[in-house]
Amino acid sequence: MPEAVQDQALADAFAAYAETRMADASNIEVTQLARIHGGASRETFTVDIAFDGSNGRETKGLILRKDPPDSLIDTDRKVEFAAIRSMTGAGIPAPDALFLEPDQKHLGAPFFVMGRIEGGVPVNPFRIEEVEPHREAIGRQFFRHLGSIAKVDPATSPLADEIDTPSPDTCWKRELDYWENEIDTNARAPQPISKAAIRHLRRNPPPPAQRLSIVHGDYRSGNYLHDSAGSINAVLDWEMAHIGDPYEDLAWATDPLWSGSDKELAAGLLPWPEAIAIWQETSGCTFDPAAFEWWSIFASVKAMGIWISSARAFADGKNDDPILAWSGWFTHCAHELTLASRLAPKYGVEMPA
Repeated sequence: MPEAVQDQALADAFAAYAETRMADASNIEVTQLARIHGGASRETFTVDIAFDGSNGRETKGLILRKDPPDSLIDTDRKVEFAAIRSMTGAGIPAPDALFLEPDQKHLGAPFFVMGRIEGGVPVNPFRIEEVEPHREAIGRQFFRHLGSIAKVDPATSPLADEIDTPSPDTCWKRELDYWENEIDTNARAPQPISKAAIRHLRRNPPPPAQRLSIVHGDYRSGNYLHDSAGSINAVLDWEMAHIGDPYEDLAWATDPLWSGSDKELAAGLLPWPEAIAIWQETSGCTFDPAAFEWWSIFASVKAMGIWISSARAFADGKNDDPILAWSGWFTHCAHELTLASRLAPKYGVEMPA
């Protein structure tokens, strides 16, 4: 087996499939195939192919997103594919959505294929300072792209053809119901802090959404790439996309875990006033502190649902990626502390120093 190909059987099957979908290519060979670990709902592979094209022997970089035996998050590949397509013309550096394949006969599971954006590196949320000296430039783009996603009209987007659209006053309840069920279904031990937060959120619902928007669902450090010269060149991981309240994305993007625990800089990138101003100007939304407060607490509840599902999948032997075990321990503890810190002053409780 060539060293660059980690799974020759998958590589051969992918090459055979690509021959049927790429009309202007023949004699397709997979020259590199490697698993990218860490995804919660898809097995992701980076793939290089060589083929005979109109300019002789050519090469192309692709990303393969394949359904795993057990997904931590209940997502539909059609939704992710449609969300990426919905960004066409919106100024968002999203990958090209190329092929969507629901039939498992080709690779043993349904999958889709995207173009690969070259020359980008991810931002580690625990080492955001590594983007220096371009932190400010990247921060402006980060919040501008977030606003641009919210500005896309969901009613006319490909995403609207694949999922239901809630009413502005039910966005919050739909999301809270979903993540409470994830916690209740997957918890291996009592979750008193998460349940207390859920009770608080239900007793104090947010204002209705100012507008309905496409919600990326996981827009944060770690899910965009930058070129090490001050530009974001890819926004990735659209598997949790849906239609809802744009405050959900704003709160998730600025959650303490994704911000390097920096309280002064939103998302660990920009001073809060500047970040919010860029988001408002680009999205067309008016910042509402009450809405942001609700969705910020919700973001930590949503995170708890993901970490609890991660721990369950790893413990049950359904997914052996070690990052899931780490998530079920470290990030679970981090968000439990975040929730306790947010709730304590609301109920007259003093957190220990």
